[in-house]
Amino acid sequence: MFNTTRTALILALLAAPLGLSAQTATEETPAATTETTTDAVEATETPVEPAPEALSLGEEAMPEAYIKSESGDWKVQCLRDPALPEGEDNPNEPCQLFQVLQDVNGTNVAEVTIFPLAEGGKAVAGANILVPLETLLSAQLTIQIDNGKARRYPYSFCSPIGCFARVGFTSQDIAAMEKGAKAKVLLRPAPAPDEVVALDMSLAGFTAGFDALTAK
Repeated sequence: MFNTTRTALILALLAAPLGLSAQTATEETPAATTETTTDAVEATETPVEPAPEALSLGEEAMPEAYIKSESGDWKVQCLRDPALPEGEDNPNEPCQLFQVLQDVNGTNVAEVTIFPLAEGGKAVAGANILVPLETLLSAQLTIQIDNGKARRYPYSFCSPIGCFARVGFTSQDIAAMEKGAKAKVLLRPAPAPDEVVALDMSLAGFTAGFDALTAK
């Protein structure tokens, strides 16, 4: 009881002069308080310019790839112009056929994109075939359409995501693919050069998909 009373008394004594002093200061300096408040308002209303390093200079808006439609086992992949409003279609946007190739275990191994070329050259269509980085490049890439003759194609370059073979298809190749059921894509892994990885490239829906590209 004694300790509680003593503590309360000390707090009261400490608080009394402080309150009195604050009240006196308030009564004696009203003009200073008003001036300080006005300065604070003016400071709040004054716009603050951001530091130059905090300003964004923007970046180039790149086209975005999207799946426009499907044709059998192929997808029609197009590039959307970022300047177009959402939902607006651009009939001239570049498109290509796209298919992921899997091994016998269902693992995604390679990607194929096929696109028509301008008339006048031996190749009427081009293809980019992406394979894993650990592919034996010197063995080249082999493609066989159904039971036709196999053809080899060199790899063009590699990037952090894999290695690419840039392939040209003649009108005879495209005709065979339109009539065929599947093509074999063969590659050799660098760690096991004696092995051949055979990937099935389905041709179901190829004719309709390729015709849709050439009709643009």
